Amino acid sequence: MEVEIGRAKRARRAYSFDDIAIVPSRRTRDPEDVSVTWSIDAYQFATPIIAAPMDSVVSPQTAIMIGQLGGLGVLDLEGVWTRFEDPEPVLAEIRSLPADRATARMQELYAAPIRPELVTQRIAEIREAGVTVAGALSPQRTQELYRTVVEAGVDLFVIRGTTVSAEHVSKNQEPLNLKKFIYELDVPVIVGGAATYTAALHLMRTGAAGVLVGFGGGAASTTRASLGIHAPMATAVADVAGARRDYMDESGGRYVHVIADGGLGSAGDIVKAIACGADAVMLGTTLARATDAPGGGFHWGTEAYHSQLPRGRRVPVEQVGSLEEVLYGPATTAEGSANLVGALRRSMATTGYSDLKEFQRVEVVVAPYPVQ
Repeated sequence: MEVEIGRAKRARRAYSFDDIAIVPSRRTRDPEDVSVTWSIDAYQFATPIIAAPMDSVVSPQTAIMIGQLGGLGVLDLEGVWTRFEDPEPVLAEIRSLPADRATARMQELYAAPIRPELVTQRIAEIREAGVTVAGALSPQRTQELYRTVVEAGVDLFVIRGTTVSAEHVSKNQEPLNLKKFIYELDVPVIVGGAATYTAALHLMRTGAAGVLVGFGGGAASTTRASLGIHAPMATAVADVAGARRDYMDESGGRYVHVIADGGLGSAGDIVKAIACGADAVMLGTTLARATDAPGGGFHWGTEAYHSQLPRGRRVPVEQVGSLEEVLYGPATTAEGSANLVGALRRSMATTGYSDLKEFQRVEVVVAPYPVQ
């Protein structure tokens, strides 16, 4: 549905998670009878929750904890863990910085070079714990470091940027050929973000095992303010799920996983993302609220320390409990910030669905919250 912005421009109406609601059906279930398991390639997880590759969310230790709790933690292989032998003093300094100084100082700290031997060491730390190992690089760093990452024993490789395309054009350097790269790699690749049907379909054609959906929607992101770019997530997820459906027909049945990445501030948002077609969700702020997250009450992403044009910031977050309590409860607050898996189970049970694939068929209505 298009609306007229002015005589020279029309626009398609798009919806955020706050604009939609899920409708119960005629059937209900016991929450204990609901399955929230999720698998990608040969790897199966007890819950469809992926911790985003952000230094305030995932350290080698929290990646292990999340893996032991049934999720997947993705380590940022361009973060403090691969730039500093001992990153704790750096994290402590970032937490202590005054707001007006945080961005400039973070730019200085993250100017330290990435050390390949630390990439190998951090991946080995996670692997020794016996959980699935996932690491992330930006498209710009992938060509430089991917051999080190794969040789270190990563199970899932994530190429994550603000936006990632299968058709990057540059006059100054040879762009990453995603299709060739993924074909030659021995491990499954998750790639994104993508926010439109067409962009996602092109990424699926590269051979990616999963596509991240989102652009500038996180709590620590200022992409909308600095670049004017934003993708309302309910529409973005549903569009990419449509690309997955059409790609299955085109490819003769190859299924590419859709992972919502951004705009997931509460348990209700996670539920709505899956209702719109996501197979799993990648969480940043929601997990940064854990008392054992490395951010220690603060949250920031890679956009916050870009050397030329920061498109994010360090933000304070309210700590609501341990990582286990954030995922599995018990919750002591009522706004959907803890017991995320319990909330997903209850929503699925209330609407009568027994697993995640079924729940993607739940009825959704447009019911926007009034502006406060």
